[in-house]
Amino acid sequence: MPHRGAQSLRETLRVPLGVSVDLTAYGTRATPGARNGKDAARADTARMGEHLAGLQERLWAAGTAGDHRRVLLVLQGMDTSGKGGTVKHVVGQFNPSGCRIHAFKAPTEEERAHDFLWRVRRALPGPGEIGVFDRSHYEDVLISRVRHLAPPAAIGSRYGLINDFERELAEKGVTLVKCFLHLSYEEQRRRLLRRLDRPDKHWKFDPADIDERALWPAYQEAYELALERCAAPHAPWYVVPADRKWYRNWAVSRLLLEHLRELDPHSPPAGFDVAECRERLLRQA
Repeated sequence: MPHRGAQSLRETLRVPLGVSVDLTAYGTRATPGARNGKDAARADTARMGEHLAGLQERLWAAGTAGDHRRVLLVLQGMDTSGKGGTVKHVVGQFNPSGCRIHAFKAPTEEERAHDFLWRVRRALPGPGEIGVFDRSHYEDVLISRVRHLAPPAAIGSRYGLINDFERELAEKGVTLVKCFLHLSYEEQRRRLLRRLDRPDKHWKFDPADIDERALWPAYQEAYELALERCAAPHAPWYVVPADRKWYRNWAVSRLLLEHLRELDPHSPPAGFDVAECRERLLRQA
């Protein structure tokens, strides 16, 4: 845990508002905030898991009593950047009853018949829940832009629609934690090769991933535009260096912990006479 008075990781990793974003200026192997290295960060991640679980339970309990606040963790990044790994190692410590995890794939025929935010609204967390998006509404200004899946004018209008949507969420009590898992081109190649070298990982490999790598510069530009145009005080972006898995897990855990501590949820008071109920139980044979 950082010492009292230390800069929060939110301040450290937050994308500045109102400036152009150049991802080459962000190190993919950097470890900002993790001063004591890999082993210490892993131990700290485990300790944070206990605190996160307790705060999540309090948030879930508050939701049962009418507290409309909830958290939405948005994970974006290139293939192999660790979106699924983050869900496993960070969110996996939560009580599943209070979580809603959704991995967005290519839209179905039904989803294509609606506006691009329709399927996103259906997957939002309810009061007291922590929601996790493995990919998200940002795919509609990322892959759609790179692969020319919609007219440029339509894609251009989506930035404003996303901003309106996220402002609406914030007004309804949703705390947005948007993380771009920043992976290097070289590290992605290493991870793809490891998947090919392990038969038990072949299910995670798609030959199309090789073709997507040819579009790396276009994807980086698309991400830069999304980070620049869709960052706001109520919905900031955080660039999380992702070449080191241990740092990625530590950083996302820390970001969630800082947000949940700020929310400071409390379990609701009992709506019954606690002493009377205890006495009744003690009188039973």
